[in-house]
Amino acid sequence: MTFLEHLEELRWTIVRSAIAVAVGFVLAFIFKTLLFEEVVLAARDPGFITYRGFCWLGRQLGIDSICIRELGFTLQNLPVSGQFMTHMTVAFVAGIILAFPYILWELWRFIGPGLHERERKAVSAFVVSGSFLFLLGVLFGYFLLAPLSVQFFGTYQVSPSVANNFALESFIGIITQVTLWTGLVFELPLVVHVLSRLGILGPGMLRSYRRHAYVGILVLAAILTPPDIISQLIVAGPLMLLYEFSIGLSARVEKQRLREAAASQPARPIA
Repeated sequence: MTFLEHLEELRWTIVRSAIAVAVGFVLAFIFKTLLFEEVVLAARDPGFITYRGFCWLGRQLGIDSICIRELGFTLQNLPVSGQFMTHMTVAFVAGIILAFPYILWELWRFIGPGLHERERKAVSAFVVSGSFLFLLGVLFGYFLLAPLSVQFFGTYQVSPSVANNFALESFIGIITQVTLWTGLVFELPLVVHVLSRLGILGPGMLRSYRRHAYVGILVLAAILTPPDIISQLIVAGPLMLLYEFSIGLSARVEKQRLREAAASQPARPIA
């Protein structure tokens, strides 16, 4: 294919991906009641599964402080078009989440013809693992980070005389942004794999910045969770494991890349 033919194929890849997002958007827009009452606004209820899980864990450990019984805020809509625009925003984010595996598959279709058979199998694994990690990150953000963020900001007060009445778009922003960005953060192992394969990133660099990464993760966990070590570790633990997994993956890729480089060198003639 010529350069212009590649651009044309890329254009259609983007168009098909956009159509997939649009289909997900329409589905999410139609099922408004299910999307909002059962998914997006569920974290405002103290009976949400995450809060009930923390209360159960607190009873088992004898730590009452991690039990979340009330959130201490109400929701209100201020702009005239606020609820409609919120509906549009949430439906668009839902469309991206629903279409993400298809978008990765479209990316594989675009680059697949230029690869060898072994590389195409590796790309197939990339699509499957990328979709799995993204959905895992979305679930982690939705069931853990987003509810704890809501609980923290909902109960935080500078003075008892100031009530928390959250704007609808502000509450929705926390839920959608935390959920979507956590899904993207969970793509870290794949990003590390690609950069390590290209020789841009190595396990040594990741190990040297391990302490910085851990401090950042612990600070984030301390902000989002109640002031006790158990809940902080529940949030920070998976993120630390993800970072360690990325280090191991980078080390494995580097060894494989060095073996391939050594095998490609011509043998020295025997004198």
